[in-house]
Amino acid sequence: MPSKNPVVTVTAHSEDGPLQGEVAIPLRPRRPSVSPNGRTPPAAKSPGAPRIPRVTRLMALAIKFQDMVDRGDVRDYADLARLGYVTRARITQIMNLLNLAPDIQEELLATNPVMSPAASERKIRQVVSAVDWHEQRRRWIAPRK
Repeated sequence: MPSKNPVVTVTAHSEDGPLQGEVAIPLRPRRPSVSPNGRTPPAAKSPGAPRIPRVTRLMALAIKFQDMVDRGDVRDYADLARLGYVTRARITQIMNLLNLAPDIQEELLATNPVMSPAASERKIRQVVSAVDWHEQRRRWIAPRK
């Protein structure tokens, strides 16, 4: 049976003779096939831990990125964008989550996998657009009523 990680052998020549190295390349899992009606088949329910919501992961990512900038691991948000192969605009969207009121950030980071529809990224961007934390809280609570 072939290995799941193909091995590529690289040979380089130097003054001392040929150098040879092997690198294992991990393969990404295949995407689920699309049925003729345009829908993807439902994923099998795994007995493992529930999936963490996307906005929770983005909030944690924003905190991690800011820590990297503060420590000097990266120079600025443009470096983060280059390292992550995303646009600077996308990094700005992610980093703007840090402008949320602390209690809203805490609620996003809570490990509740079933969040209300009010927690979609698009709606959170509308909340972030308010500068005042009291207004953010009003916008955060309003859609959930």
